[in-house]
Amino acid sequence: MTRTASDLRESITGRLAPDPHANRLLPLIARGAAQRSTLAALALEQRHVIAADRRAFLHLAQRPDAGPESAAFFAMLAEGEALAEDRLGAYSAACGADEALAAAYEPLADCRSYPAYVAWLALNGSPVDVVLALSANFAAWGGYCATIAEALRRHYGFDDEACGFFDFFAEPAPELERKALAAVQAGLDAGRIDEDEAYRYGRLLQGCEAKFWHALWELDGRPG
Repeated sequence: MTRTASDLRESITGRLAPDPHANRLLPLIARGAAQRSTLAALALEQRHVIAADRRAFLHLAQRPDAGPESAAFFAMLAEGEALAEDRLGAYSAACGADEALAAAYEPLADCRSYPAYVAWLALNGSPVDVVLALSANFAAWGGYCATIAEALRRHYGFDDEACGFFDFFAEPAPELERKALAAVQAGLDAGRIDEDEAYRYGRLLQGCEAKFWHALWELDGRPG
């Protein structure tokens, strides 16, 4: 039986479904128990992640071994990061992450592991395998963003504009999904997909993202 791009995507995403208890900060935000200073730190860390990931996606789109389908997927991701950056400002303002706080803020090393690994993938990963890994990771990220957006409205009084960053990632992205499936199908047709490698990329991405949230959870528990 011939394996389709959709089958492979579902398999990788299922294997990489995160432990529901891995993100220890999410339940705090969901019930309104996270400190506003932690929400501000999240904004400041995301500022770095967005900028770094956008450059990584642009590099992936321009790699000669990407193929047109994978290149289109990465180009759309880069465009999405630019849109997300526009929406981050309102969230940052709502939680007090102004330029003065940004200048004084000390970045958390574990929060930087995710964009660092994405940058590594941009330089070293097989593009179509990276498509699979990122797609699986985005499924979990979208769910986190939906939970956060709801909690910000319910418990912190944030308006729609302030929640726009998280709404953006929580919403379905059918065109991005189509581009991902086209890239994976092209990789299957050309025999260029290594499922074990794609899974390994995805597993490491999940681990880096878990470090991101854990670092912010630890920050939330420190004395003010």
